Amino acid sequence: MPYQQLADAVLALHVAVVLFVVAGLVLVIAGNLRGWRWVNQLWFRLAHLGAIAVVVAETWFAITCPLTTLEMWLRAKGAGLTYSGSFIEHWLQRLLYYDAPAWVFTLVYSLFGLLVLATWWYFPPGAGRSRR
Repeated sequence: MPYQQLADAVLALHVAVVLFVVAGLVLVIAGNLRGWRWVNQLWFRLAHLGAIAVVVAETWFAITCPLTTLEMWLRAKGAGLTYSGSFIEHWLQRLLYYDAPAWVFTLVYSLFGLLVLATWWYFPPGAGRSRR
């Protein structure tokens, strides 16, 4: 089984989720300022809110992200592979994982979640409701 490649795919998916959460907020704000109606589509806003809500809930309840758990399980299963790591693993893990006390992540994710909620108030979702 190609456990290392599967682990790399899970890591890439994890990074994509993080980019969606961060870039999604930037797109909502910038899109509303520039009059882009699609950034207020309910499906997009709900997906974005749901993603950050899961992250915040995981930190509040000290739950390890299922993507992290799956990736680590795949890496453990693939320990017999000839490579100890891959290019993707090395760089994406450096980008994604930081060493800090748990309360720092809880605070940062919670504040980010509040900012997302604030955009729901300031830029309400719904077709054609962008503020300029």
